[in-house]
Amino acid sequence: MKTRITIILLLCSVCISSAQMRKWTLQECVEYAVENNLTIEQAELDLDNARIDKSDAIGNLLPRLNGDGRLTENVGLSFNPTSQEPVNTQLNFTGNLTSVLDIFDGLRNIRQLQRSKLSAISSQYQLDDLKDDIRLNVANAYLQVLSNKEQLKVFEAQYAVTEQDLLRTKELVESGVVPRGDLLEIEATAATQEQQIINGEGLVLISRVNLAQLLQITDYENFDIADESFEIPPSDILDNSAKVIFDKALTFRNDIKLSESNVDLAKKDLEIAKGAYYPTLSAFINYNTRYSDQNLNPQDLSIIPFTDQLWLFDGLAYGFTLNIPFFNGWSTRNSVKRSKISLQRSQLELEQTKLELESEIQQAHVNVTTFGKAHEAAIKTMEARKLAYEYAKERFNVGLMNSFDFSQAQSRVDNAEADVIRTKYDYIFRLKILEFYFGIPISLN
Repeated sequence: MKTRITIILLLCSVCISSAQMRKWTLQECVEYAVENNLTIEQAELDLDNARIDKSDAIGNLLPRLNGDGRLTENVGLSFNPTSQEPVNTQLNFTGNLTSVLDIFDGLRNIRQLQRSKLSAISSQYQLDDLKDDIRLNVANAYLQVLSNKEQLKVFEAQYAVTEQDLLRTKELVESGVVPRGDLLEIEATAATQEQQIINGEGLVLISRVNLAQLLQITDYENFDIADESFEIPPSDILDNSAKVIFDKALTFRNDIKLSESNVDLAKKDLEIAKGAYYPTLSAFINYNTRYSDQNLNPQDLSIIPFTDQLWLFDGLAYGFTLNIPFFNGWSTRNSVKRSKISLQRSQLELEQTKLELESEIQQAHVNVTTFGKAHEAAIKTMEARKLAYEYAKERFNVGLMNSFDFSQAQSRVDNAEADVIRTKYDYIFRLKILEFYFGIPISLN
């Protein structure tokens, strides 16, 4: 009975462990990374700040309303605020309510609002550009896991073939067809392939961890990608020249739009700085009132009540304020100069971004052609190596080839198969990069 319970518990634990192991597709990895990446979350906070700046800019266009009150008690000689007669002590209260509206400030508030809108757009471009980079990095890491897994399968398959060769060689040694040294050579080859399997398992684990870290996942043991293999997808991207791809990339790439928006921001900063040269005109209206315990009713010499005094001694003032900047220690002039330098720097950064993008697209275009040819060459090499291996195997079985030469033929097949896998995924990734520059979303289907 205890044995059956133990078996049931073990099966349950295995089922729970299997349920926890989630197999991630490429699309799921990309979407999860975009939603959970810490750098993207920080960029989203920058976007929130830009929206708050816009709210501040709108607020600067509205009238300002402020109130203040002051309660004081004077001990010693002072004067009645109404009769101006000397008194020893008095309790005073004054209150003000003031509203100010900027009528003209060199258009700085309006341009600050325009700048805040541009800043929000720039933050959105920055966020989208980060998402593009994350998508590319995740796709590359995902394909690396796939490549390492397929190479591991090749190593395991090669080891299985070597085990069969080992059994067959033992029979040939026992029958006296081949010397015992050949058996030792095959055993050494098997040991080398075991080492390749161990190294391959390590590469799979490391690449899985790298992908998990991009996704901000720390449960590495229960993280793995879906068991799917991808073939080279059909694509006509090479029908377009690098110049055509570059011209189209200029119309939608977020890094270009970000640089362009930074130029617009610099231009707006220059306009704001120049606005300080102009006079400022503002309108104000002020309501004030006061109370004093020395304000007496002339009929019975009693203190006039607090609320009555507020109505009796209130007043209203309104007018305009004109401020003309004649000289301010060259601060405005220097601010304009700094803004001009910032504008020039932004324009240079835009041109640099365009040059870098053009260089990346040119390189990506060359890479697709180069890696495509490399993959085709790897396939041809593998097919030739396999034919040579089959021929070597026949010669070895009849004793016309020693074990060392046979092991070398098998090793060349192993390397050729590994090259086919490596060049295939290298080619797929370079193909997807070039398509990405052309505006095609990343997908391996």
